[in-house]
Amino acid sequence: MKQINTDVLIIGAGPVGLFSVFQLGQLGMKSCVVDCLPQAGGQCSELYPEKPIYDIPAYPVITGNDLVENLKNQIKPFNSEFLLNQRVDQVNYNKDQFICETSNGNKISSKCIFIAAGNGAFGPNKPPLENIENFENISVLYNVDKKNIFLDKTIAIAGGGDSAVDWAIELSSITKKIYFIHRREKLRAAPNSVEKLKSLSLDKNIEMIIPYQIDSIQGQNGKIETLTVKDLNNETKKLEVDYFLPFFGLSTKLGPISNWGLEIEKKILRVDQSSCQTSKKGIYGIGDICNYPGKLKLILTGFAEAAAASHHCYKLVFPDKSLHFEYSTTKGINTPG
Repeated sequence: MKQINTDVLIIGAGPVGLFSVFQLGQLGMKSCVVDCLPQAGGQCSELYPEKPIYDIPAYPVITGNDLVENLKNQIKPFNSEFLLNQRVDQVNYNKDQFICETSNGNKISSKCIFIAAGNGAFGPNKPPLENIENFENISVLYNVDKKNIFLDKTIAIAGGGDSAVDWAIELSSITKKIYFIHRREKLRAAPNSVEKLKSLSLDKNIEMIIPYQIDSIQGQNGKIETLTVKDLNNETKKLEVDYFLPFFGLSTKLGPISNWGLEIEKKILRVDQSSCQTSKKGIYGIGDICNYPGKLKLILTGFAEAAAASHHCYKLVFPDKSLHFEYSTTKGINTPG
């Protein structure tokens, strides 16, 4: 067990949490990062490591993994301590300090807290199939970690949202065949992506299995052999597949954060728009976990919120100092010590 003293505790090691390390470091503040996942990167690393992202400035396209690696390289000069595979369970306030304890028994004292926990603790919504756990992480996958395992394979993708549609499009160039399964005609994904999927299904290796839903899985030793689907009339068909990728969204919960006396609305922290400070002084919400009028759930919005929160908390960390704003082009990297 560790006892850590720092200026700002960052809860969440996704892109916004990582960029907070940089922003705080540039202003001379130390940070410690806690995340319940075993590696930094948040949803980008856990769920979408190889999925292309198109709306990061100066990167026409970048994968989730590459974005996280770039951010990790950017924050190396600041030597922030990472406590992974654990969550912050308790937050107490004592004499201008937050005293926090993690699920592993580590204790962190900090002047401020940044909550950059994305959508909170998350996990995939799983199909209600009797024996699906026997195939999970072998031939039933809830995220794509390495695309090359699908090379020349037959796969089934189920779902009607952006993840299902985007991955069907992305993997169509390397798979032998894709069965795209959805229970209704209308798809919820972005209209342009839906049109592209339908176009690919006319002259490529994508077969639309609509309207059908998953009925059962057959196979042995964790390897799927057939997937049984049924239509609205309960008529069934069997699909021979190597992998099954169900994209039914995520189930999320705030976990211990909901017990910290913060103003919460629909599992989202209400924050002041200009500073990202929550209803409790010294605690900030940034990224997807916070909301205010006009909020956009974009990674680049979270980056801006990290900068705003860092500048606002400076006077709480250093009450006797004045902050003089400088561009990084002027001062370079503010390397500690």
